[in-house]
Amino acid sequence: MDIFKKKSVEQLLEGVHKTALKKNLKAKDIAAFGIGAVVGVGIFVATGEGAHLAGPAVIISFIIAGIVACLCGLCYCELSTMFPVAGSTYSYSYIVFGEIVAMIIGWCLTAEYLVACSAIASGWSGTFVGILNSLGISLPTAFISSPAKGGIVDLPAIIIIAIITLLLCYGMQESAKVNNIIVGIKIAIILIFIALGAGHINIANYQPFIPYGFGGIFAATATIFFSYIGFDAISTAAEEAENPKRDIPLGLIICLIVVTILYVSVAVVLTGMIPFKEIISENAVPGALARVGINWGAALVGIGAILGMISTQMVVLYGQVRIFMVMSRDGLLPKLFSKVHPKFKTPYLSTLITGTLAAIIAGFLPLDFIVQFLSIGTLLGFSVVSLAVIVLRKTMPDFKRTFKTPWVPFTPAVSIISCIVLLSRLHMKTWIGFLIWLIIGLFVYIFYGRKHSLLQNGEKI
Repeated sequence: MDIFKKKSVEQLLEGVHKTALKKNLKAKDIAAFGIGAVVGVGIFVATGEGAHLAGPAVIISFIIAGIVACLCGLCYCELSTMFPVAGSTYSYSYIVFGEIVAMIIGWCLTAEYLVACSAIASGWSGTFVGILNSLGISLPTAFISSPAKGGIVDLPAIIIIAIITLLLCYGMQESAKVNNIIVGIKIAIILIFIALGAGHINIANYQPFIPYGFGGIFAATATIFFSYIGFDAISTAAEEAENPKRDIPLGLIICLIVVTILYVSVAVVLTGMIPFKEIISENAVPGALARVGINWGAALVGIGAILGMISTQMVVLYGQVRIFMVMSRDGLLPKLFSKVHPKFKTPYLSTLITGTLAAIIAGFLPLDFIVQFLSIGTLLGFSVVSLAVIVLRKTMPDFKRTFKTPWVPFTPAVSIISCIVLLSRLHMKTWIGFLIWLIIGLFVYIFYGRKHSLLQNGEKI
């Protein structure tokens, strides 16, 4: 048995015709989906976390992260137009590097998306409870905290995942409409924060600008980078785009431009309003307005954070479901994960199972435990996609490319090196947790995947 056996282009595209998902997403929907993923927890929470690591130079950290994301995004554009299928990096790995690498990458993405959804739900719960407390409404600790935090279950986190799961089961077009509305409101609220906060910037707060040196800047970049997982989710939408060869690159580029401008703008205003050491990570943006006496603005931005996290959860849960669906379609996971509802044309069983797993993690595990290895899956996925572009230029030089990554191999090579540098800045405990998760994935492949793989058994995919 050849565990490095690769799919052909025909086999990769055959699954698209078999699953028959609705093709009703336009470039604006795809861009909004990416913005919904990226402009969520990152802008409301990671900005404060990054400021504690880099000081005001977190502005540079966001610019670096944006550049790395742009380089990776260009590589995603090329692959997503060559192979317009769901599954993102997993699908690309199958055709370029073989089955075992695809399984490992798919499992990495599982950690990235599933854990991200749970982490965001947990963060959403904390923000929601905080807003209720400010209104004088107190909920029993037993039902708003995980057992590790002295409670029984984080019920708000479970409820919000349940609502999003049912919405995704109902239909992708309906989910996109809801997401587009939320993204519009979220961007408007962020612009309000920038407008209100700009008048309260104290230039003295930018001194010293780089208190922890370039090591601090790169540490902050590595920490905030998980915020850019929206790019993976964009490429998982390829099968449901009306014109994937146009809509996916256009949507991705629009998303990149918008989120980078928003992140840098918020970082400039936030670190100018408050000394970086006094920023409260869990409540960074609303807390900054409250500190300067704009309480109504703080409340408004708090509501924006609630909505922002909802759209982010929707996108990461969507991405996870599509990856499970494609792995199941290949026989590496049980078939029920790829079963599509006859009426709604969504992988409803996979959605329900994924939502349930995310709810259990969010409801019973503490947030600080959940977020341990979010960035690793993102950075490894980006590295593999960048490497795949270089390999395919050699192995498939004549393949029609609607979008070509510029300056190959320079662009993907810089992307890979950048990801490796950021990976080196993550804590050892993060790597230990990731390796344990990876070992579990290898056991799944050894005892199930390789025996049921359609490719290994010579079956039609």
